[in-house]
Parts: sequence; structure tokens; C-alpha cells
Amino acid sequence: MEYDPIKRRLGHFFNRSPWLRKLFYFLLDLLLLRSWHIRKEIRTWARLKAGRAAVLDAGAGFGQYSYYIAHRWPGMVITGVDVKKEEMADCQHFFERTAMKNAGFHDADLLTYRQEKAYDLILCVDVMEHIEKDTVVFENFAASLKPGGMLLISTPSDRGGSDVRYHGDGSFIGEHVREGYNAMEMVMRLTHAGFKRTEVRYSYGVPGNLSWQLSMKYPMMMLSRSRWFFVVVPFYYLIIFPFFLSLNFLDLEMHHTSGTGLIVKAWT
Repeated sequence: MEYDPIKRRLGHFFNRSPWLRKLFYFLLDLLLLRSWHIRKEIRTWARLKAGRAAVLDAGAGFGQYSYYIAHRWPGMVITGVDVKKEEMADCQHFFERTAMKNAGFHDADLLTYRQEKAYDLILCVDVMEHIEKDTVVFENFAASLKPGGMLLISTPSDRGGSDVRYHGDGSFIGEHVREGYNAMEMVMRLTHAGFKRTEVRYSYGVPGNLSWQLSMKYPMMMLSRSRWFFVVVPFYYLIIFPFFLSLNFLDLEMHHTSGTGLIVKAWT
């Protein structure tokens, strides 16, 4: 399934006003399990920074994580980059309209984007599975972090990530160039890129994977078939809301020996 056309439709609708975009961010944070995991890791990291740091949102997309950091920690300075020029222009316009001056956005390719020792944190959420030459990007990240800086990645694992479970299965998301990362493979690649220490844990265990199917997979399949489902989907979410909320909480709090997602932290 091609995910980008659905994202464009959602973006066009929620860009109509700042309050609609804020509602969009709220819904993304509520629905996307990866957002639960990422925000938890950001809060843990931010406790050591006293609210002051330079952050790169690498592959910022709609800018939801930039907004979360900029709103919660006004002393932090966030740079959001993405290859999609329209999305970055939308983010910049939204932040200017809401008078949030501690974040800026521009289009850039992570294969060439490198700012020597500029950032305390680099955030890369569901991006690396879209990039073929990932080792180049990891090297750019390592060079762009200050000494002791941290890279935080969310990406599908090779344990069923992208909804690939059997040999010959195709990725559920058509834009993915790989099915998912092996945990040890990720550690080796980041070490080779220049990171001194890496921690990897699984996300989207049994409860998280079920939540993903209920809250993301099936709605996206409906929306990809017809625009009329944009009318039906809100009622669908009202029905399943208590179920996926409970499943997300369980996935966040449990330790998973396997899962379809990886949360990766690496330090320079």
C-alpha cells in the first residue's frame, strides 16, 4: 500500500488552521504507538538537559515531534529537515503562525546533510526503512552530534516489521526499501559509523502489534480504497478507542523479547 497519498490528504485537511494542526498532532500522539515510545525516551533524555539543547528532527514529516519538544521545552532549539519540501514549508508556516520561535524547518537530504558537532539529540522516527544507503546517513548523524550526544531511532524490526512475516511477503508500506532491521545488525552499523555505545530494545510486542493492526493497518487500508472512508473512520476509532489505548499502555510498560519495532539509542 502506498502511504504517501493518504498522508498528503490528511496534511491538506489539517493544514487549514493552526488549531486543526494541533488537533492532528494530538491524534497522532494518541494513535501512533511509536509516538508513545519516542516521547517516553525524549522525556528521559530531557531530564539531564535542564530544558536546553539543540535537536535535529531528521525526517521531520508532519513535525509532530518537533512540536512536542518545542512546546514542552521552550529552551530547546529544534531543526526539522526532510526531503519533502512541501511538508517542511507547512511546518514552518504553522510554527510561524503560532509564534513558536524555537523551531525551524527546511528541506534537506539526510544522505548529504551534515552539521559538524551541532546537536545534542538527533531524532529519527520511522525514516531509515525508507533509505537504501543507511550507513551514509548514520555516519552523518555521528558527525553531527556533539560529544556525548544521543541518536534516537524508531524503525521496523526484522521480526515482522512492515507486516512482513513470511518469505516472499511484501512490505505493507510500499515506500519502504527494507522490511526491517535486525537488532545486532543495527548495533554493528552504528558502531561502524562512529557511535561509542548503542542500546536496542523491541517495541510493538504482542499487544502493540495488535494495536497497530486495529488503529493503523485496517484504517489505512480503508482510506486507500476510497475517500468516503474518511467519513467512516472517526466512528471506527470511537468504537476501538478503549481497546487500542489499553494495548498501547501495555506495550509501553512491558519488556519485549521480540517485537515488530525497534527503539534504538546510540551515543557519540
